Amino acid sequence: MESSQNKLPAPVNTLLRWYHDPVEFVRHEFGVEPDEWQIDFLLAYAGKSRVAAKACKGPGKTAVLAWCAWHYLATRYQAKIIATSITGENLRDGLWTEMAKWQYKSKTLQKAFQWNAERIKSSELGETWYMSARRWSASADKDQQANTLAGLHADKILFIIDEVGGVPDAVMAAAEAALANAGSELNPDAEAKLLICGNPTHLSGPLYRACSSEATLWHVIEITGDPDDPKRSKRINIDWARQQIKKYGRDNPWVLVNVFGKFPPASINALLGPDEVEESMKRHIPQNVWEREAKVLGVDCALGGADPSVIVPRQGLAYFKPKIVRESDPKKIASHVAAAAKKWGADMIFVDNTGGYGSGVISWLLEWGYPVTGVKFSESATDKVYANKRTEMIHTLSYHIKSGAALFYDRAFKEALVAQTFTHHKDQLIMQPKEELKEGISDTTGFDMLDAAALTHAYPVMAKNPLDPHGYNRERKDYNPITSNFDQTKQTVAEYDPIR
Repeated sequence: MESSQNKLPAPVNTLLRWYHDPVEFVRHEFGVEPDEWQIDFLLAYAGKSRVAAKACKGPGKTAVLAWCAWHYLATRYQAKIIATSITGENLRDGLWTEMAKWQYKSKTLQKAFQWNAERIKSSELGETWYMSARRWSASADKDQQANTLAGLHADKILFIIDEVGGVPDAVMAAAEAALANAGSELNPDAEAKLLICGNPTHLSGPLYRACSSEATLWHVIEITGDPDDPKRSKRINIDWARQQIKKYGRDNPWVLVNVFGKFPPASINALLGPDEVEESMKRHIPQNVWEREAKVLGVDCALGGADPSVIVPRQGLAYFKPKIVRESDPKKIASHVAAAAKKWGADMIFVDNTGGYGSGVISWLLEWGYPVTGVKFSESATDKVYANKRTEMIHTLSYHIKSGAALFYDRAFKEALVAQTFTHHKDQLIMQPKEELKEGISDTTGFDMLDAAALTHAYPVMAKNPLDPHGYNRERKDYNPITSNFDQTKQTVAEYDPIR
């Protein structure tokens, strides 16, 4: 126990018996029983200078950081704590709110410390005994980012970085430098600790290094929501975890990060392999599998420029040959879409309205009485696993391909499908920007085809009359557009064109 014990304010002096035992401090002051992994984290914090938590989604990691912070403030004379997070909003809504929540549960802490939106300070020695919220700018240079945790001098220092996965290395620099001076020959009683927590969404940065190349320097706590792991976090709904595993698979990167608390095999992941796409373009599926499904048109609009507008028809698992439209007038583009919809009897038309480019096309189609819905690729996804609607639609297209879809054959389309990669944004999946994926590809028309095909999955659509699917081609008794993509003597997905 430190020699400065008699300097502690009276309310805090009563907590010194918990100096080496943060677990009992939490039980006594907050009236809660920590989870097994939280006990491991608290004991590691008490005995180690560097502790990292690699966590699944929602196990209570911010709570344990708040417990450590209150324990440090309450048991170290003139302690100084610096806290930061991936964003200022995350810090405010996460750790800082959690600090207020747990202070409210302890009369001793309420009396000994004052909380405000920027600083928690000792009621008696607020200028030298405090916890400070620090924010950093993503647009700042490395030196400016490093200043986030700089300028702190004290014998008892604690740095806390929440949601550390995407925090720049420069922000960590000052905290790691402070560790070097703690316990030196000139100041043997000095203490410095560094706590970091986050989801394993990045294969770079502070958390990844702590779990890989710098593993010998860190005590790493792994937190999982795996329903089959006896040490799983009890705060994760076990039914939810099983549903995610069943829906997406145990090897899905989103499941690895959010359910198991594991790093994905790559920070940027290929969505489809060339063999999967090739197989889908050669696939045979019976007409009765898809003929009663809704007829949907996806329309990717390009009002001028090098890219064309593309119309892709889909019925169930069948994706038919697209129509390429090279027009800049919205009314002319809309007329092509209307002709296709009328000929085929489309149940719904989804038009890309990202940036408002498709608004003119949508307006004309609505005026002419066609069923049309505008879709913005940046809008919110229905399934919150995805960061936006574009990611959701392209992933749905990929699930169709993996689940037996028959695609029309086009080399540029195949190249665009294979080029699709995704990464993580916080705890959601997000596709890499299309413009980045186009680099090095000569024929980018396939990307417009892909967007149009993905648009057919914007929202659920019911067939108008599934028992009599539009009375299409009644005079052609042998109609069967899907027999073999490469049998030139028969109609195929590659050859059959329902909208011309």
